[in-house]
Amino acid sequence: MVVLEAYTKRGIVDVGGGMRDIFGAGILDRCIDAGIHFDYCAGVSAGGANLANFLANQKERAKRFYLDYAFRKEYMSVWNFIRIGSYVNLEYAYGTLSNSTGEDPLDFTTMQKTASEFCIVAANAQTGETKYFSMTDLSQDNYGPLKASACVPVACKPWVIDGVPYLDGGMADPIPYKKAFDAGCEHVTVVLTRPKDFYRNPEADRRSVKILRRSYPKAAELLEKRAELYNSQLDEIKALEQEGRISILAPASIEGLGTLTKDKEKLSNLYAEGYEAAQRLFG
Repeated sequence: MVVLEAYTKRGIVDVGGGMRDIFGAGILDRCIDAGIHFDYCAGVSAGGANLANFLANQKERAKRFYLDYAFRKEYMSVWNFIRIGSYVNLEYAYGTLSNSTGEDPLDFTTMQKTASEFCIVAANAQTGETKYFSMTDLSQDNYGPLKASACVPVACKPWVIDGVPYLDGGMADPIPYKKAFDAGCEHVTVVLTRPKDFYRNPEADRRSVKILRRSYPKAAELLEKRAELYNSQLDEIKALEQEGRISILAPASIEGLGTLTKDKEKLSNLYAEGYEAAQRLFG
C-alpha cells in the first residue's frame, strides 16, 4: 500500500485511451471516496476529462459518460462522421452535455477552486509540437483544451483553438510523467489503460498515418513515432516504479476493448477493476 501522506507533493497521470479509460474513472472515484488529493494532475485525451471530474469532486460523472452518453448517436456514431466529419462529437460531450445549462454540467466552480495543478496534453497538428494546457486555459462553458486533447486522429477532425488545430495528446506525450516530476512531485501515480506488459505495435498506426499525412504531415510524423515513444516511456516508468518514485495502476485485461468500443458489460467490469485497484493501492 502506498501512503501518499509520506510525500510533500504527489501527482497523478491518466494516459487516456478512449472508452478503456473507464478504468481510470473507477480509480479516481475511489480516490474521491477515500478523500485522496493529488497536487499535480496530468491528463491525456479521456484522462483529461476524468481528471476534470475528479477535480470537480463529481463522483460517477465520468462513469455516466462511458456507460450512458457514449451510446447515444449524438456522441459517438457513423452518423456523426457523415454529418460533421468526426466519429466523436466533442462539442456534444464537452459542450451540450457539460455546459452549465447542459444535461450533466461539469462543476467548473469547484474545479477552478482546487489547489491542484491541472495539465491537459494535446498535439499541435500543424507543427507536431506538444501543447500543455493548464487550468487557466479553461473557463466556464469553454472546455476547448479537453476537446483538443481527446481529438482522436482520423476519427475526428482537429479541434481548433485560437486558429491552431489540435489532436490527441497521446500522439505527443503519451505518458507525461516527466511533467509531474518537473512540477516538483516526489511520487507519481500513473494510470494506464492497457496491461503493464502491453507494448504498442507501430504497424497498428500505419493506415492512420497515411491518411493523416495528406493534411497534417507533422502530425503524421508524431503518429508514426507514437508506438516507439509510448514503449520507451513505459520502460522508464517501470524502472521508476522499482525505485519507489512511481506507482502504476493498470488493468489485468481489457477484454478486447478498443479505443471506441462500446460494450456495457466489459466497460462496467473495467470500471470496477479500476476502483478495486485504487482501493488496494491506497486503502
